[in-house]
Amino acid sequence: MREQPAATGSKDAPSTTWTAPSAGERLRILRRTKTVAVLGASNKPSRASYFVQTYLLADSDFELWFVNPNETEILGRPAYPSLAELPGVPDLVDVFRRPSELDAVLDDVIAVGSPVLWMQLGLADEAVARRGAEHGVTVVMNRCLKIEHARFHGGLHLAGFDTGVISSRRRSR
Repeated sequence: MREQPAATGSKDAPSTTWTAPSAGERLRILRRTKTVAVLGASNKPSRASYFVQTYLLADSDFELWFVNPNETEILGRPAYPSLAELPGVPDLVDVFRRPSELDAVLDDVIAVGSPVLWMQLGLADEAVARRGAEHGVTVVMNRCLKIEHARFHGGLHLAGFDTGVISSRRRSR
């Protein structure tokens, strides 16, 4: 978030504007992240959160905390009913929720003190991003955590996963 003055002449204009974190800033976020709360985690393999969860468990060093009030366990790990009931403060909250719930999600993120709110593909709300920034929360919108992680760690394929087919390594004869 970069602080910028409000537009002159508008008394209702926000005092800040939100600027999307650059690729370098997103890489720094991922490098300093140790714990990720997956808000809207699911046990259903057809859900995007399930695909992201399985990737992160297999290919990242993140400690994952699954948040879903309707589950007690996801992928063999405990599921927590809310961010407030996690065993600690997550470094990053990865959101898989309806757009209409983003304002309440931000309230929860601020309440637990998490420094990063990451909204998955298809989720974006400038007002939420501005309000988050006003409370010191770094907001990433409309980006997949799995894709960004794979992108910066050499595992991205056009289909969104590492096939192992294309490699820069020379084949032995």
